[in-house]
Formats: sequence, C-alpha cells, structure tokens
Amino acid sequence: MFHDPTFWVLVAFVLFFALIFYLKVPGKVMGQLDERAAKIKRDLDEAEKLHQEAQQLFAEYQRKQRNALREAEEIVAAAEAEAKTLLREAEADLKVSLERRRKQAEDKIAQAEKQALQEVRATAVEVAIAAAAQVLGQALQGPAAAAQIDRAIGEVKAKLH
Repeated sequence: MFHDPTFWVLVAFVLFFALIFYLKVPGKVMGQLDERAAKIKRDLDEAEKLHQEAQQLFAEYQRKQRNALREAEEIVAAAEAEAKTLLREAEADLKVSLERRRKQAEDKIAQAEKQALQEVRATAVEVAIAAAAQVLGQALQGPAAAAQIDRAIGEVKAKLH
C-alpha cells in the first residue's frame, strides 16, 4: 500500500483538499465571487438607471423638439398672417393713393378746361369787340359815332365777361 502510487496520489489529494479547506480557500473564492457578483449587479443596476435616464432625456428632447416645431409653425403662420395683413394694407394704401392721384389729375384737367374756356371766351370777346367796332366804325362816322362806339364796346365787354 505504501508502495502503491495511487495511494500516495490519494494521500496527496486528501492533503491538498485539507490544505485548501484549512486555508479557507473556498470561502475566499466564494467571497470574491460574491463581491464580483455584487459589483456586476451594481453595474447592471447603474446601467439600468442610466438607460432609464437616457430614455427620459430622449423623451424630453422629443417633447422639446415637438414644441419647437409647433412654435416654428405658429411663427410661420403669424408671419403669413402679418404678411397678408400688410399686403391688404398696402393694397388699400395704393388704392387710396391712386384715387388721390386720379382726383388730382381730374382737378388739373378741370382747371385746364376752365382756363381754356376762359381764354376762348376772352378771345371771343375780343373778336366780337373788334368786329363790332369795325361794323360800327363803318356804319357811323364822326364824333357822335366814336362816343356811341365806345359805349357799345363797354356794354359788350360787360355782358360777355
């Protein structure tokens, strides 16, 4: 038995396990494994917490993006409404301005017509006076005729003006 190598292997194997249990290696290994498992659990918990925070931040940023898009749409709508209002006001101002210019042009035309009419009347009066003077000058001769012609010319001027 003492010469049998399997016996000595058995003794060495038993001594090896005795030494391992004497030095409390299984407890230390279990302690290290428990520590590692606890560290892995903490890391997983922290990763889960970070994942949840990331999801919350993502949801918040999506909400902010939707709000920003809604605000941008509102700003665009307000700008379009303001542009339409400004366009209507500009059209109204243009109509008023054109109407005012048309009125001014009509007034100038009426004034020019009035002035032309006065000039035509004045010319007609002068022509009538000249014609009357010529007719009366030929019909009447002498100093009494000159006085009567002057009086007739004065009457024609008064009636035609």
